[in-house]
Formats: sequence, structure tokens, C-alpha cells
Amino acid sequence: MSTASWWLDGHQQGSDDDLPEGELDDLVVGAGLTGLVSGVLLARAGRRVAVVEARHAGAVTTGRTTGKVSLLQATKLSSMLRIQPAHVVRGYVEANRDGLGWLRSFCADHGVPLQDREAVTYAADPGERDRVAQEYDAARSVGLDVEWVETLDLPFPVHGATVLAGQAQLDPVALVDALVGELRRQGGTLHEGRRVVRLSRWGAPRAELATGETLRAGHVVLATGTPVLDRGLHFAKLEPKRSYLLALRHPAPPELMCISAGSSVRSVRDVPGREPVLLVGGSGHPVGRARSTQAHYDQLRAWTAEHFPEAVETHAWSAQDYGAYSGVPIVGPVLPGMGQVQVATGYDKWGMATAVAAARAVTDAVVGSDDPERQAWTAPWRPTAPSLVRACRINAEVGAALAEGLSRLGRAPLCTHLGGVLRWNDAESSWDCPLHGSRFAGDGSVLEGPATRPLRTPKSPQQP
Repeated sequence: MSTASWWLDGHQQGSDDDLPEGELDDLVVGAGLTGLVSGVLLARAGRRVAVVEARHAGAVTTGRTTGKVSLLQATKLSSMLRIQPAHVVRGYVEANRDGLGWLRSFCADHGVPLQDREAVTYAADPGERDRVAQEYDAARSVGLDVEWVETLDLPFPVHGATVLAGQAQLDPVALVDALVGELRRQGGTLHEGRRVVRLSRWGAPRAELATGETLRAGHVVLATGTPVLDRGLHFAKLEPKRSYLLALRHPAPPELMCISAGSSVRSVRDVPGREPVLLVGGSGHPVGRARSTQAHYDQLRAWTAEHFPEAVETHAWSAQDYGAYSGVPIVGPVLPGMGQVQVATGYDKWGMATAVAAARAVTDAVVGSDDPERQAWTAPWRPTAPSLVRACRINAEVGAALAEGLSRLGRAPLCTHLGGVLRWNDAESSWDCPLHGSRFAGDGSVLEGPATRPLRTPKSPQQP
């Protein structure tokens, strides 16, 4: 059984490009879906653009996702409507609709297989039924033609479901490869294994790399999970979350994209092929706050064994994503008046269509062709009262995690971002920060931000 992402296992990386000389028009930091689409759009506009990535293209969230592309996103729309006015949520839905359309067209033009599927948000028990019904009402109110069904022909319990036809699923790494190829065809470049550790702004922004080089550009797009620039305090506006996935051989997995509405999420999709694959995901939690991450895999395995007894596990892996305090992705200038530096983050585990929507919004801003309708859903500097309450809750939980970490002081290393006491991740063999989601390999190297510096003296793994 492999611990690599099913999509990335055995994937052959391409060649790297030489670092550009002189000032770029645009520098994109992060070669996930947002960064690569941003790079493609900017290169198509005739601009000199480079994309830099700390690891390799698609290595982090994009290459570890379920690959679902859907406007029905579990219970997100009903949750958003409790935080944001209806016109913002409608704008979010329309931006995602455009993102799905862009992906369909790109995949068709570049030979990336994409399957049409119905998206399903279902109640796994009677107690979840009201939440599913609320999502149905919310989706209808913002223009989605959803259907209500009482049950579905599935091997697990369904006590009511909201269904949206015409959605899609794909292999995210095949999409990444196609985007890299298009970026280069349009004159852009990709630079892997180069972590940005500092971004300064004296005249044109300058990005300092861990390898010692400096890149200058007229504009910078920060397309990482947490922006490496703390100036906008984005780490305090985001809630980092980990979730888990199993890939299993199965003779006939359901040809639906399903996700449950409860707190113990179960997500299901198929991967067609000569030997069909079933993906089962969920069992998420805030980063660094699980006493045993292995236990979350075990929960998924127990559920799968109960409902898909003939499935044979081949891969198990996890992914990290970020939810924004506002309920809406944070897309736009890093600070008011700093349009030279654009950020895009906070997709709350629904980053396929949303990533494309965010890329289109930030690249419009860079090239100076802002579309008011395309920008309407972002509104990063107009928080609502409920979103401020949510921000207080997120940061209160950070405070509680900071206090809890004192009991492990001296037995675990400290995060190089803001000094949080790290917790050992027994499934991924990493040190995870319970404050803002930074992660470090066992040798101390940075896996995920907002930290950019490695651990000075990584300790031996010790469970508190």
C-alpha cells in the first residue's frame, strides 16, 4: 500500500527551465492549479511571466485533491449565506460556473480526460437531513437547478440528498501537466524546487529564493495555501485543515460524486479505467490538533470495509486546504493599495472551479481589465459581522492550541513562523503546527507554509 497520492504515484516530472534574467512582467508563486492558470492567462496576454514552486508542479493541494469540479459543494452555499449577503454568494456561484466552463474547454482542447457526473450532498443519518435540505434551498436561491431525492441506489445509507447534474471530475495531475505545457507554449517558464522565503517591495517587488537568487517583477501573484508575505496577516484569517483519502480497486464504484453533510465527512467518487478505482475521503480536522492522524485513516478504512467490502486499498494520503474567516475565498491585493501583489487562497477544500475563478480575477487585476461582475464575489476588505465572529472563533482556537502546546514545551520543536509548539504527525511523519498550519518534514525542511524557514534543531519524534 502506497502513502503517495494516487494521482502523483509514478508521475514523471518534466524538465526545469532556466531562471529568467532581468525584470519580469509577472511572477507567480506556487504551481498548483491557481498559479498555473494564472501563469497561462498572463502569458496568453503577451506578458513575460515565470512561475516558481517550492517543490514540483501540483505537489501540494492540487495533486492531492479528489479532482471533483462542482458548483454544489457539500453545505458551503448555505454556510456562506449565513455569513455573506446573497449577491456575494450568487457571484461566487457564477464565478465557479465560469471556472467549470473554462476547465471544460481547456481539457477538451488539450486532451485531458474529464467525466460528467452528478454531484450529491447527502444525509448519512436522519440528523443530517435538515442540513441537506438547507443546502437545497440555498442552491435554488442562488440559481442552481438542484433536485431533491429521498434516497439513492448506493451501498451506504442516504436519508435525503441534494443533486446537481452537469458537474465534472478529472485527474488533477493530468490537468497540471497540460497547464505546464500550455504555459511554456505561450512563452512562460516554470521553476521548481525554488522556495520564496521573502518578498520585498522597493519599486518593483523582489522575491528572494531559498537558493539565494532574487527575482524582480512588476506584479506578483501569491498562489500558495497561505501567502508567504505576512503583511496582510492572512495566517490569522485562515483556518488550515487536513483531510484524508483512500484509493481502492473496486469492480464497480458508484458513478456519482457524493459527500455527506455531517461533521464526520465521507466523500466518494470513481476513477474510470481498465481497473476502476474508488476514492473515499473525509475525516478531516484542523492541522496539528489531532493526537493521532493515523486514527483518521482508520476511520475511513472502517467505513469503507463496512460499505465496500470487496474494495482493495492501494493508496492512502492526506491533503491540506484553508477556509477563510469570511466564508469567501480571499482573492485580490495583499493589502488595499498594494495591487502589485495579488493573493488567492481560502477555497475551503473546493479549489478546482474556484481556483480558475480566482486566477481569472487576479490576472484581470494585473492586466488592468477588471470585470466588476467577476470581482464582485471576492470583496476581501468588506467583512460582515458574522464573519468577524468567525474570525474571533478561529483565533480563539489558535490561542487554545497555543496554551495546550505549553504542556509539550521542550519535548517538541517550535514552528519557525510564530513559535507554536509542533505536534508529531504519526501518519505522514511530519511536524505540524496547530496555530497556522505550517508543516515540516522529519529532517526539519518546510513542507507547507506560512513558515518559510526550516527547523533549526529538529527533535526526534516524541508523542506527548
